[in-house]
Amino acid sequence: MFSSDYGLLSYLWDGLIQFLADGLTQATWWQAIIAALVMTHITIASVTIYLHRHSAHRSLDLHPIASHFFRFWLWMTTGMVTKEWTAIHRKHHAKCEHEGDPHSPVVFGIKKVFFEGSELYRAEAKNQETLARYGHNTPDDWIERNLYTGRSRLGVSLMLIIDVALFGALGLTVWAIQMAWIPITAAGIINGIGHWWGYRNFEAADASTNVSPWGIIIGGEELHNNHHTYPTSAKLSVKPYEFDIGWMYITILKTFGLASVKKLPPKMAFGAVKPVADEKTLEAIIANRYEVMAGYARELRVACQREVEALKSRSGDVSALEAARRWLHRDEDKVPAAVKPQLAQARAEHPVLDKMVTMREELRSLWTGTNATREQLAADLQAWCRRAEESGIAALRDFSIQLRSARA
Repeated sequence: MFSSDYGLLSYLWDGLIQFLADGLTQATWWQAIIAALVMTHITIASVTIYLHRHSAHRSLDLHPIASHFFRFWLWMTTGMVTKEWTAIHRKHHAKCEHEGDPHSPVVFGIKKVFFEGSELYRAEAKNQETLARYGHNTPDDWIERNLYTGRSRLGVSLMLIIDVALFGALGLTVWAIQMAWIPITAAGIINGIGHWWGYRNFEAADASTNVSPWGIIIGGEELHNNHHTYPTSAKLSVKPYEFDIGWMYITILKTFGLASVKKLPPKMAFGAVKPVADEKTLEAIIANRYEVMAGYARELRVACQREVEALKSRSGDVSALEAARRWLHRDEDKVPAAVKPQLAQARAEHPVLDKMVTMREELRSLWTGTNATREQLAADLQAWCRRAEESGIAALRDFSIQLRSARA
């Protein structure tokens, strides 16, 4: 009898050890890592599609089936509450780069946001004023009140049990990867690096940057400057060479009736060139002002390159011009103080560039001014076009002619 009981216990013990070693799937370590990466990508897709584009910015509507899948998945893999995330992100846009921004590297420093971004999130999530002011139109149903909100540990604990059941001891590693993914990618990379380093398509009012033109690893959120320029757009890519995998998923959901897109980035239209820019031209330019200024920046960079080449052909010193080239097309408040003397020198030595920079600011005043009437702004636009076309600078003339063909 004792021998039989011992044999049974030994059998059960061996079975438990085998289960802990292999899990239900008996996956190898590399198969478990692949599964972890797939699951973290689903988490990223849930954040960008559901929390960011649907809940925070209302750029698309989701079918209840898709919406609740994302809510449930995020509860298990991150423990985040929809109202908290939405409110904090909306406050970030409302206070961007200023006091009150919950996670700006301009306010807190890149080191703190990159390494302690999740701590900043948790601290702001306790701010009831933030939740009350910015957390409107978020889920408030029975399951949200009685399960998701206030029971984040239950969700991530359930994920731990599932991971261990599927992969055995390797499930602990899978779970650790899942738990670290959002703090690293969203709280660190997007909230930190996305406001500190990268390229800019548009001169948005904040310091946002595109970390990469291929938004794959972080679901399209890499295109952060595009997002801050057009925050209510469901699509984050705007250039032909950019790719937003989140938008690809939204398109698939839309095909199956699980999503409906409400807004996309504006696209400037052109028609016949008008003899004189009018109020409709003004309307089109203001509506597409970021695209207009991006086009002007291209012309300014081309003109700057020509000046560099001409100076090199005369064996001149191009150091100041090379240093200034990166900043000539930027708003003055975005230019570092250390670069401004070189900018001033470049403008003093190159009248063409000085004229283009001056006229850039005059063009920008069409939408930054607050006191002028619509009729006055249209007259200012006409005067700007006239000066540009009489400047003797080919880039200015061609740009002005194109503006006169703009359509709303």
